[in-house]
Amino acid sequence: MLGVDTEASLRAVVDQAHREHGDADLVLATGDLSQDGSEAAYRRFARIVGELGLPVRCLPGNHDAPAVLARTLGHWAKPVSDVGAWRVIALNSTVAGSNAGHLDRHQLELLDTAAAAAGPRPVLVALHHNAVPMTPDWHDTMMLDNAAELFRHLGRWRNIRVVLWGHVHQEFDRRRGNMRLLATPSTCFQFTIRDGRHRLDDSAPGYRWLKLYPDGSLATGVRRLDARAWEAMLQGWAQLEADQAA
Repeated sequence: MLGVDTEASLRAVVDQAHREHGDADLVLATGDLSQDGSEAAYRRFARIVGELGLPVRCLPGNHDAPAVLARTLGHWAKPVSDVGAWRVIALNSTVAGSNAGHLDRHQLELLDTAAAAAGPRPVLVALHHNAVPMTPDWHDTMMLDNAAELFRHLGRWRNIRVVLWGHVHQEFDRRRGNMRLLATPSTCFQFTIRDGRHRLDDSAPGYRWLKLYPDGSLATGVRRLDARAWEAMLQGWAQLEADQAA
């Protein structure tokens, strides 16, 4: 896809995560686990990520088939998990046939119920679609279309400290009140907003790590594949494609 062997790039990112954060308490996959929503794709994902030997939670993105994902990945698709002192709430923001996102009444009720039941636990809320534009000058037609409603619900709960999403294929880190708004890079190709346009970016794939402390504070950062190694991978795939076309 776009010159990237997405299975190979996922494996490379997983291998790096294993070296650098192999003792993590949880792996959280924020959607687009498959391009075609097939059971076979989810089984490949499970085989690669399962090699970490760590607890995994995942949620669907706009390229996923949520029912197939849940059926194939089982407890990995559990929406509410307690990890150490924190509660993690994974929401389904997908809309059938659309690249944009929406949180329906059931998802917002899940958010309220799980946040209320968390008691004193700090809460991380994860979804696929971005709840704010990545840049002020970008009119994002594929973000969450009821973000204002989401923030009204988030504002009811002072224990919600992090909102994390995927979808945008780039890193993002902002504060909104007492909440941290975070996006993670993709494990394949990256995007950026430049000159008011959505463009491919040459940054290497990566992942976001989070250290969540019992008092609700956190440390976080992004780790990417080595740039030269990534360029070599791209050149290798391009050569293979050229050889196959010859």
